[in-house]
Amino acid sequence: MKKSLSVRGKNTFQSEVTNIGAFGFWLMVEEQEYFVPFDDYPMFKKASVEQVFSFQQISPTQFHWHELDVDIELEALKEPNRFPLIFTK
Repeated sequence: MKKSLSVRGKNTFQSEVTNIGAFGFWLMVEEQEYFVPFDDYPMFKKASVEQVFSFQQISPTQFHWHELDVDIELEALKEPNRFPLIFTK
């Protein structure tokens, strides 16, 4: 019998982008909203609306934007002062 490591089932994490503004966007995670500022995450500044909305929550605390090759940890949004570096490629 051949075994597969492919993931089955549906992602049950609850998260969504709720709004995009001039200075960043809001990410709703389990009933809590977090602001993602473009100054701290400049790769989103030139992204299309579709690219910002197109993300995957790959764990309870990690988000991935495949088209932009960007990952954000929830802890960095909860306590941005603990993560003072600005993301660059």
